[in-house]
Amino acid sequence: MKNTVGLWIDHKKAVIVFVAGKDAQIKLINSNLEKHHRQSGVATPADDVRERELTGHLNSYYDGVISCIRAAESILILGPGEAKSELKKRLEKDNLSRRIVGIETSDKMTDPQLVALVRDHFLNQPAAASSR
Repeated sequence: MKNTVGLWIDHKKAVIVFVAGKDAQIKLINSNLEKHHRQSGVATPADDVRERELTGHLNSYYDGVISCIRAAESILILGPGEAKSELKKRLEKDNLSRRIVGIETSDKMTDPQLVALVRDHFLNQPAAASSR
């Protein structure tokens, strides 16, 4: 049976859904990122330091997400903003991009809604259907 994963991600949290047949497990990863304020105008050295800290924090967060989904054969990525594209780039760097089966923009949803969406996505894939 294929090991399939769907995840909803933004810069604050990732909700990971592991689907195996009729079973689904959910894992939540919080980034613990404080609210990031972008300022217009001239960048100062302090802004550069904050930006490097933010980048380092997000890299650590994405590493945690990737460690949870590394074994997945198929990965569906959902989310409202830039985090889904940033995660995709990280997966490409780790040579895991061939496992991505879709990237979709999605607003917040409840855990049951996310499980249903992920389950439906993988049930409607020809490759998933032929592997049963």
